[in-house]
Amino acid sequence: MKLIGMLDSPYVRRVAISLDLYGVDFTHEALSVFSTYTEFAQINPVVKAPTLVLDDGTVLMDSSLILDYLETLAPADKKLLPPSPAARARDLQLLGLALAACEKSVQIVYEHNLRPAEKQHAPWLDRVSGQLLAAFGLLDKHLGQAAGNAISQASLTAAVAWSFSQFTVPSVVKADAFANLQRHAEQLEQHPAFKRYPIE
Repeated sequence: MKLIGMLDSPYVRRVAISLDLYGVDFTHEALSVFSTYTEFAQINPVVKAPTLVLDDGTVLMDSSLILDYLETLAPADKKLLPPSPAARARDLQLLGLALAACEKSVQIVYEHNLRPAEKQHAPWLDRVSGQLLAAFGLLDKHLGQAAGNAISQASLTAAVAWSFSQFTVPSVVKADAFANLQRHAEQLEQHPAFKRYPIE
């Protein structure tokens, strides 16, 4: 398999770390949806990161869809989502919060980096920032109540989302306001799979 995309994307990074934890052999091709758009388009004309090219040439995109496929392939001892409906619903709740935090962080980055300063819309930035802080606030609360150290899709995506926010929008997301998330991410960032695929 071949994973296409840059590790400065939380979506690409969560797939890379998951592939590693699943024990799947893959190569990573660090193509940008901006600076290497044409090269990326030759693999996936939609130019959406992450893109995963399967061994038979099938092209998958969207991190959640890619991970859904990989979860079906994983042996029982490597699965990252719990099998019982109640436990899975709890993990999906956390995943929804973490992915919302990723989305809102990306929106803030794009607003600042892709739109001229005179065209940036302050009410929109305020709204998105509020949504981002709400998602992290709920995640922080859940992590404060969580028990166990096993890595799940929810726990790894929460850590990836947090690290991305601290890499890109630390002025919006103050680390000292989310002590549980900060501690959680610091712990997971020491895991070999996280170290093999750092934010670049």
